[in-house]
Amino acid sequence: MYGLIGRIRAIAGQRAALADVLLEGTAAMPGCLSYVIAEDPADDDALWITEVWDSAASHQGSLALPAVKDAIARGRPLIAGFDSRSETRPLGGHGLHLA
Repeated sequence: MYGLIGRIRAIAGQRAALADVLLEGTAAMPGCLSYVIAEDPADDDALWITEVWDSAASHQGSLALPAVKDAIARGRPLIAGFDSRSETRPLGGHGLHLA
């Protein structure tokens, strides 16, 4: 398994709009086991993105999907920057249904 956890900062006042864009492009991503967008309660402009994939290759392949490309293009103007990004190796847990 392959995981990513990252914190993204939206342009001031655009967090909800960025979250909407990110959530729209998540429905059909082969190999994606979990994709969670969460507001940072300590920062009005920040979002946390937590992803779990069956493999790093599936994650990389998702970047070529039309819906993901569209979300990236629409979201890019709303992004002020990326604070952190960590790759992980998920072991399992509540809500994560492993194949």
